[in-house]
Amino acid sequence: MAKPPHPKARSSRPSPEDMGPVWLYGFHTVAAALANPDRERHRLVVTRNALARLEEEVGRTIDEAEVLDPRAISKLVGADAVHQGVALRAMPLPPGDLQDLGDARLVVLLDQITDPHNVGAILRSATALGAEAVITTTRHSPTESGVMAKAASGALDLIRVLTVVNLARALDTLGEHGFARIALDSDGAEPLESAPACDRLALVLGAEGKGVRPGVKAACDHVARLDMPGPIKSLNVSNACVLALYAGRRLLSDE
Repeated sequence: MAKPPHPKARSSRPSPEDMGPVWLYGFHTVAAALANPDRERHRLVVTRNALARLEEEVGRTIDEAEVLDPRAISKLVGADAVHQGVALRAMPLPPGDLQDLGDARLVVLLDQITDPHNVGAILRSATALGAEAVITTTRHSPTESGVMAKAASGALDLIRVLTVVNLARALDTLGEHGFARIALDSDGAEPLESAPACDRLALVLGAEGKGVRPGVKAACDHVARLDMPGPIKSLNVSNACVLALYAGRRLLSDE
């Protein structure tokens, strides 16, 4: 983006130093974190079997790894955590802001989606379907955690996660930089696939039950729906994100 965003659109989320380190766990999650030069790493614990697989994945000898048995790792990350024999104590990544979008053409904005499983799954889907960034708010959105990172399956270290104070103002800024802005709503006036073609696209998803807030919808160019041919007409927000991104990519002018 050629111009800096409106100052009010910048992040006020606590810095990673204020939040402190978190445990990331799961094979793909940790492998992606190890490959990310921006990730500050403190302690890596693995089982002996997982170490060989992890070294093969990252393409190097991991001298810093501490070999433990699975039960010892579970004590560190929590008994319910599915760690797959791999866990990394690391600092959360510093959040970006709208200035970090660069020439991005497809982005997802989350309006007060607070469940870390859903946010992690959205990050994973957004990465898989070629979105360049996911934008959240400094309030009413989860901070980085092992649960979110596991659901993201490595995407947390592969896609830009940006935070803004006010989603409606952020949408105003995106519009100024050529983004078509579409909010998803089950009562939308038109199906998403019928929206006009565009060069850049911002898709807005709301929390289950509440949906996208009226003030955020008002900052969008269109409010569209995802038509379902079957008897169930609503989806979990992370599943809806997959369909929205697939349909949204087809709206981009060169897709």
